[in-house]
Amino acid sequence: MSAPNTIRRSNYWFYFFFLAVLILLIIVFSQKAWAQDFSLPGIDIQISDGSNQKAEVATAIKILIGLTVLSLAPAIMIAMTSFTRIVIVLSMLRHAFGMQQTPPNTIIISLALFLTVFNMMPSFQQIQAEAFQPYLDGQIEMQEAFEKGLNPMRDFMVRQTRKEDLMLMVDIAGGDRPETVADIQTLQLVPAFMLSELKSSFQIGFVIFLPFLLIDFVVASVLMSMGMLMVPPMMISLPIKILMFVLIDGWNLVVYSLLNSFS
Repeated sequence: MSAPNTIRRSNYWFYFFFLAVLILLIIVFSQKAWAQDFSLPGIDIQISDGSNQKAEVATAIKILIGLTVLSLAPAIMIAMTSFTRIVIVLSMLRHAFGMQQTPPNTIIISLALFLTVFNMMPSFQQIQAEAFQPYLDGQIEMQEAFEKGLNPMRDFMVRQTRKEDLMLMVDIAGGDRPETVADIQTLQLVPAFMLSELKSSFQIGFVIFLPFLLIDFVVASVLMSMGMLMVPPMMISLPIKILMFVLIDGWNLVVYSLLNSFS
């Protein structure tokens, strides 16, 4: 029994000695050939001396910033474009009909998204020409590209923001009142723009509700005068509202009015 144990122990020592020699050779070889590239069949080994470390870190930071911007893209689309006004008006139009699920939410959001892109296309083209493409070509740095890309969005928001809403956000922030457009802080402009969009969308929705409300009153009065109290007025008024909306080409009117409200 002692002989096999001795053989096993000698094998262990041989493996340990072989592994130690192999590690030592790797360390010595790497020190002699530092900052060189080694190529084996199907394997590429690159050993850097750290001279490109700053460039690699900068590239990693750029990638991180890009991923962050992509993750915030839906919030930017909602907060800084015409999407808010359009989607609220379309939703209120659906409620004016009295139908809770027609058109579906997918249709409403998709239509609002494409109308937003159509309405914001001049601003997007300006961002592409002045910020995005020069940055890709290496003509400007990231900070300058960000500032130039933000300017068209700020111009759009300033045109659509009411003075009262902007002053409200400035007073809440406790800062000095801006004297020029350039003095307006973006963090104050964005919530003021959203408040103005909410107010404008509710005003447009109120105007849309009026003719449908009138039809409901007329139908309810006729049914009451005829003694048909058990008949739901919605059963009669809904087809009349749909027919009226189709005859006056209501979708075109709503879209035309919505897009013109941003001019």
